[in-house]
Amino acid sequence: MTSNRRDFLKISSAALLYNCVAAHASAASPYPLGLPLGLQLYSVREMLPTNYEGTLKQIAELGYREVEAAGFYGHSAAQVKQAMKNSGLRCVSAHYSYNDLQKQFEQVLDFNRELGVSYIICSFPGFKDPARLKGMPYKNQIEAFTIDDWRWNAEQFNHMGEKVRAAGMRFGYHNHTMEFRAQNGVVPYVELLRLTDPALVTMEMDCGWVVVGGGDPVEYLRHYPTRISMLHVKDFKRTEKPTSVTAPPPAAELGQGTIDYRPIFKQAAIAGHIRHCFVEQEEFDKPAMECLKIDADYMRNLKA
Repeated sequence: MTSNRRDFLKISSAALLYNCVAAHASAASPYPLGLPLGLQLYSVREMLPTNYEGTLKQIAELGYREVEAAGFYGHSAAQVKQAMKNSGLRCVSAHYSYNDLQKQFEQVLDFNRELGVSYIICSFPGFKDPARLKGMPYKNQIEAFTIDDWRWNAEQFNHMGEKVRAAGMRFGYHNHTMEFRAQNGVVPYVELLRLTDPALVTMEMDCGWVVVGGGDPVEYLRHYPTRISMLHVKDFKRTEKPTSVTAPPPAAELGQGTIDYRPIFKQAAIAGHIRHCFVEQEEFDKPAMECLKIDADYMRNLKA
């Protein structure tokens, strides 16, 4: 009886430990790919300037745990760091256009090193010869990139990536739609992947913009599994109006639009290289926090 009791206690203790570990794992990783849910703060760009910390706290209350910055609205690195801590959020990445990086690269490095981010992301590329854009409307500039521009950008990204790595962070590139319009048989996104050094430049693939641009996120994850380390997740409404690179469809909450993320996350899990995943919704037709809650619930309940 003593031996049986001892065995029973061992089994019970092991079962209790397993249940505790399983419950903790479930609570810590309820989202696809077992990653903390992230939000690109461009989604709340109209709220942050007037209520920075309050907006961050509302985001955390919805279940978001990581954020990616798209501007700091006059706050110092110390102020941002404290606001993130007070809100229970971790800022892991920051977006800058190529033009902003070119103008103040060292300041960007210093700011983000103090803040403690892991990634500095180029959110929009530059032009090899900006003078040729003089007087050109912005929407036309999106279609003005040539293959020479993309090859030049790849070279700049390698240089920046080397400096960012030396500062203890990683450099990456975030796509829009124009990277998927083939020029003389060459797809700019593929050319960027070919010409950038994997040790210096990673890719943050915006799945929504890939789809609008005519590409397939699943195929890029399949063919370049180690080059893509972060994802942006967004959706778009069905529309009868013609859409294009310069006139994308209107934004929708996740699960209420046209993109099925189950195969995308399934392939991302196979690739096994995604480190962060950020929801991004750029437009709203109801209160932003209400929409971001729908997005969070979709991610929480999604089964690949």
